[in-house]
Amino acid sequence: MTSRPLIGESVLCRAVPAGAFEHYTARPVRTLEDFQKMVSIRAAVFMTEQACPYTEEFDGNDLCATHFLVFDGENAIGTLRMRWFAGFAKLERVVLLRSERGRPALQVMLAEAFELATRKGYRLMIAQIQSRLWPVWSRTFRCKQAEGRPHFSFSDFDYLEIEIPLPEHPQALKPVTDPMVIIRPEGKWDVPGVLDASAARSGTSDAAACI
Repeated sequence: MTSRPLIGESVLCRAVPAGAFEHYTARPVRTLEDFQKMVSIRAAVFMTEQACPYTEEFDGNDLCATHFLVFDGENAIGTLRMRWFAGFAKLERVVLLRSERGRPALQVMLAEAFELATRKGYRLMIAQIQSRLWPVWSRTFRCKQAEGRPHFSFSDFDYLEIEIPLPEHPQALKPVTDPMVIIRPEGKWDVPGVLDASAARSGTSDAAACI
């Protein structure tokens, strides 16, 4: 991602403490190894601490979502999930290991995730949070309870819906964005990728190349 995600950080209620982006790093899950780290963190927290059944925690949406990990050095200590819909994104499964709670790792991960969402052009994020945690999340990022939406329950907890407005990103990706930028790895749009290097090869051996 960026050296400091200024657009994403602006969604937070408080600025990320000095030095936090140097101490913690957050990135989208792009490899099977990172995916396994995400699974292990969620199993440790949601399944062990909250006794959530496996089939409810791993609900069929993990292979069609964007996941983030936050690291303290080489150790993955937290994760979140985002899913994408027409006109809005949905923030889900935000969690840190017990030993890391109360530290700036959460702010770093959220700032990077909001940065990615705004770079993709999204202006609204929604989330379904445990009702008892509204005081916590309302102090973490700029949000409001969704009007006219009822509380509801699943997996033994009461939930409510919140809306998180996202600012416009000056470098939001658009249909007219340089095609070589759009095909770069998720969240690394400013860094030339392997396909940029392949462009140096002239010609093609197959006129009917696949998309």
